[in-house]
Amino acid sequence: MNLTQEEWTKRLAESTNAVVLDVRTADEVAQGKIEGAIVHDIFDAAGFMEAVSSFDPSKEYFVYCRSGNRSGQACAILRSRGIENAYNLMGGMLDWQGDLV
Repeated sequence: MNLTQEEWTKRLAESTNAVVLDVRTADEVAQGKIEGAIVHDIFDAAGFMEAVSSFDPSKEYFVYCRSGNRSGQACAILRSRGIENAYNLMGGMLDWQGDLV
């Protein structure tokens, strides 16, 4: 599901079982990430799929990338693996207005 930053952050704040997932490259992550995010580069296809196979399908996954394209693909992959609650941050880090660590 594609969400605006306002919708994404509101739903994230209300969630009791959220996982924030950053699917960017290491170079992109080095420029800052959303606090608490776990990083699994979607361009590392084998590593990404291995990580996804260990994800808990009962959790909610809040996924982002640089622009929202890769995270949208990641959400589709999560859903194809039985994870129904995957939320894509539309506009990604390019439009992000929040804090970074």
